[in-house]
Amino acid sequence: MTADHRKVGMGLTACLLGLLALIVAGKCSYSPEPDQQRTLPPGWASLGRADPEEELILTFALRQQNLERLSKLVQAVSDPRSPRYGKYLTLEDVAELVRPSPLTLRTVQKWLLAAGAWNCHSVTTQDFLTCWMSVRQAELLLSGAEFHRYVGGPTKTHVVRSPRPYQLPKALAPHVDFVGGLHRFPPTSSLRQRPEPQVAGTIGLHLGVTPSVIRERYNLTAQDVGSGTTNNSQACAQFLEQYFHDSDLAEFMRLFGGNFAHQESVARVVGQQGRGRAGIEASLDVQYLMSAGANISTWVYSSPGRHESQEPFLQWLLLLSNESALPPVHTVSYGDDEDSLSSTYIQRVNTEFMKAAARGLTLLFASGDSGAGCWSTSGRHQFRPSFPASSPYVTTVGGTSFQNPFRVTSEIVDYISGGGFSNVFPRPSYQEEAVTQFLSSSPHLPPSSYFNASGRAYPDVAALSDGYWVVSNHVPIPWVSGTSASTPVFGGLLSLINEHRILSGHPPLGFLNPRLYQQRGAGLFDVTRGCHESCLNEEVQGQGFCSGPGWDPVTGWGTPNFPALLKTLINP
Repeated sequence: MTADHRKVGMGLTACLLGLLALIVAGKCSYSPEPDQQRTLPPGWASLGRADPEEELILTFALRQQNLERLSKLVQAVSDPRSPRYGKYLTLEDVAELVRPSPLTLRTVQKWLLAAGAWNCHSVTTQDFLTCWMSVRQAELLLSGAEFHRYVGGPTKTHVVRSPRPYQLPKALAPHVDFVGGLHRFPPTSSLRQRPEPQVAGTIGLHLGVTPSVIRERYNLTAQDVGSGTTNNSQACAQFLEQYFHDSDLAEFMRLFGGNFAHQESVARVVGQQGRGRAGIEASLDVQYLMSAGANISTWVYSSPGRHESQEPFLQWLLLLSNESALPPVHTVSYGDDEDSLSSTYIQRVNTEFMKAAARGLTLLFASGDSGAGCWSTSGRHQFRPSFPASSPYVTTVGGTSFQNPFRVTSEIVDYISGGGFSNVFPRPSYQEEAVTQFLSSSPHLPPSSYFNASGRAYPDVAALSDGYWVVSNHVPIPWVSGTSASTPVFGGLLSLINEHRILSGHPPLGFLNPRLYQQRGAGLFDVTRGCHESCLNEEVQGQGFCSGPGWDPVTGWGTPNFPALLKTLINP
């Protein structure tokens, strides 16, 4: 956290102890449908109850103000037809708009003070409060919570979480959206290393996707790199307890970056870099963001929030609310099933994306690697949308494959490409025409009971997601696949377009979707062949949605044709 943090004074008075007693003893308590991922994920095991004196860090999301006004401002600064297009808000402007009411700030601070919390810090927008407290104090404060220690994940990470739901006192419920650090376990990577396709002879063929293959397919020349003369930058965020190594980046660029100007190292790491082995996903994110967005200053958010009770994704959101100067483009390969998250948590995170959009940030999220997804309740199958991919305030990136895996050809659907319709967010107005057209014209729609046709539809765009080369722990690794690959590639190309816009005196692209849909896929290669995977049952037989002309919920509007996309997006 930065020096901007506002400390909440500590000390305990008899009056506040009395307040706490009234709150804890009160018969009426209320839970705002907290974020409760209580099913133990595969690969995790309980080590028993946490020590009552063990220290936790909990994050309290305070109720914000003026969200309707914020929504209208986002629409105004993101719509090319608006006179306010590109006139983004500063962090201080956003803080002035959404800052919780004095009553909310006073009530929550007194509550925490009475509970014995210490070292509480806020953010510039004052809508998050992060505090230290013991397990004993947290269980008293949040009725029903019961903290256990768990171990799991690829690196045998230790975390402290509550398998039980908590309740907030009735007096506090109007002031707190959710408490973070209780339920959600660290995410796991969905990257896959596929078997190498078999082919007779290799003359004239490529043996996997590298930066030169990306640049050839998307029509970038050696001159399509950052100028090195602007303050333009880009960022990727990683939450997987994985790290990149500078030596891997250097080796990757030595092997694959010889024909274009590039930067040799990451400009800034926010968070902590582990000392262990590099992770393939972390390596992939950095290497392809820096080779697609070549010669542009790059930041990495590396598992910010390293305490056992912190949630790295939530800590990244807090950092966005506490830094005045941020890279214009952020790419994130992270997602959860919508149904695993509470509506209050999803709505609040969506508001954080709205705040970013108001400031002119382009947030790109991977669409996921499970196709349409699938879940079954009472024997009834449905597709399973992913969040944040389903947020209406992010640009979601799907995945494609080459039609011929060994030649730079046209693209088809990568069957893992995540896509579908949100069960939480209604369809935003900017995509009304495109989605209506798809639903009325697609010859291969799944049964209507499998998806919410009126929901926010995703992805918005796509890029190659199959067969990448990555260098990790000094070893070149082939055939790595996932939308974790397509997302930094698309983000890097948007950073190059921002470079041209900045040199021309224009603001960065900001929240891209309203413009993207108004331009109906101009500057993108339309992907019209292939379907993605879904439920393996008799009714749909593993097939989700299929691509077609125009927008579709598998590859969005398509993949980038850089010179055409630059021409489309360079001017206001």
